[in-house]
Amino acid sequence: MTQPVPAATPGVSALFASDGRLTSVPRKAARREQLLAHLAQTLFEPDRSYTEAEVNDALRTVHDDAPALRRYLVESGHLARPKDGSSYRRAGILR
Repeated sequence: MTQPVPAATPGVSALFASDGRLTSVPRKAARREQLLAHLAQTLFEPDRSYTEAEVNDALRTVHDDAPALRRYLVESGHLARPKDGSSYRRAGILR
């Protein structure tokens, strides 16, 4: 899970520096949605539960503000978690 993020799709690749880390999180909703979809697909396996620490570790491979990215992923429906916040799963949404 701590491996570098695979090559980004053309629309998202401009958001990453040559070292594979995000240069910034887009402010525009549509652009952020593209990024979140890419991160969910590349950092998290389907049908696997993750602890909050595992999610943070995965997100920190691309950006230092893991809590913000985690919140965006949950709010956008890319990651699902129970009300108690005990685990996270990649959601099965198609966009």
